Order: sequence, then structure tokens, then C-alpha cells
Amino acid sequence: MGDLASLRRELQSLERVVVAFSGGADSAFLAWVATDTLGADNASCVTAVSPSLAERELDDCSVLAEEWGLNWRTIETDEMDNAAYRINDGDRCYHCKSALMDVAGPIALTTDSVVVLGVNLDDLGDHRPGQRAASERNARFPLVDAGFTKTAIRETSRELGLRTWDKPAAACLASRLPYGTQVSVPLLRKLDRAEAGLAELGFGQLRVRDYGDTARLELPLDDLQQVLDRRGEVVDAVKGVGYTYVTLDLEGFRSGNLNQALT
Repeated sequence: MGDLASLRRELQSLERVVVAFSGGADSAFLAWVATDTLGADNASCVTAVSPSLAERELDDCSVLAEEWGLNWRTIETDEMDNAAYRINDGDRCYHCKSALMDVAGPIALTTDSVVVLGVNLDDLGDHRPGQRAASERNARFPLVDAGFTKTAIRETSRELGLRTWDKPAAACLASRLPYGTQVSVPLLRKLDRAEAGLAELGFGQLRVRDYGDTARLELPLDDLQQVLDRRGEVVDAVKGVGYTYVTLDLEGFRSGNLNQALT
């Protein structure tokens, strides 16, 4: 599922776009296709910078923009100033995406553009209040309109030679916190350092979930034996940022699994 020609037609119908570019496989694919289809003058790519963005993700956005010739800039968002965001209830993503649209929307308005996000068909079935916030501000989801699933995005990216085709799924650092745990800058930085330390050990797809003094590690099932074999290095990397206990989730990596608490 997913048709590249249809996606190009969707983008051409919009004429000028501002792509919310987080550097993940989905938004990177959209940024590349939008630039290739409309040209850099008509496809601006913006990366929202806040404490919830992992430092390595921002660095990769910069590198990708250079590699692909994107018309790229960073924009600062202020969701951390919003108490409704910091309390971290089920609508956290709504407030985060609203903060993005507060900044990206005016950019689109001044250039007579439309804000587009890398939402795909698979995202529609999960708890994603951010999509509602974006829709309320007239953002568009061209990957949905063109019938793209996550698998189709990765496959088409591979066919196009985009190195992001197999990039591990990423999400904002606040998604590592169970609902009800207040979001704070020190806590987000702690999680960022913990995950960066594990990435330096060679682990790709991973999540560090915060439970106070305890860090719960989620990695793909195929990586669990390697974690155990390198237990000392893993423990040192996570305890080194301030955790007292390090646990391994035997169910493995599950994107968005904290949403189960809302059902």
C-alpha cells in the first residue's frame, strides 16, 4: 500500500508546503519527496527544537538537510511553558503539537504554504491526540491521503536510496514517561543521556522508560541476549546518568506501549 505518484500529486495540489521534519523515517521520507517534487523554494522543512527532542535526532536532521539539499531551519517551541503539557496526562501530545503549530503555522501563513506532517495510516489506529491538534490548525497528512503505511514508507524509502529507510523508530523523549509523571527538563535530559549511552554501545532501536529511581529498558527481542551478555556495560551506561536500578522488559520493544494505561 502507498503510491509514490499519488503522493507527488497530493503535494503538487498543495503547491507550497512546510514539512514538520523530526528526522524520523516518516517525516524524512515526506521531506525528501516534497523537496524533490516541489523544489526547495516551495518545500520548507522545519524541525521543532525543545527539551523533548533528543540531541542526536537534531544532529541527524542537520546532516540529512545537508545531504539532501533541504530548505531547512529549526524553530523553538515552548510546550514546557504550558502546565497542561507538563502534567503529562493523556492529552500531552495534543499540547505539544499545538505548540508546534503555533510556530509553524505563521511560517506557512507568510509563505502561503500548508503545514504537512508525516502521519501515516498506521498512526491513525493509535492514541495520537497530536493529530487532532494539527488537524484543528489545518495541517495536512499527505502520506495518509496517498495510502502509505509505515511498511510502505520504509520500502519506498529503500527503493529511493534514502538511508532513513531502516532508521529506528523515534519519538519525543516525553513519551518515555508514564502518564502522570510530570515532565521536566532535567528528567528529559537524563533520559536523553541514558539512551545516547546505550546507542554508543551499538543498540539501535530502544527505549528507556523512567520509573523514578528505576529505568526500564525496552529493546527488540533479538537484542535481549546481547544486553545480558554486555550487562555490565549496559548497567554502567544507565546508572551513570543517575538511575539506581536498571531493569529489562522481557516483552521487548513496543512503540507507544505506555498508551495501554489509557485503555
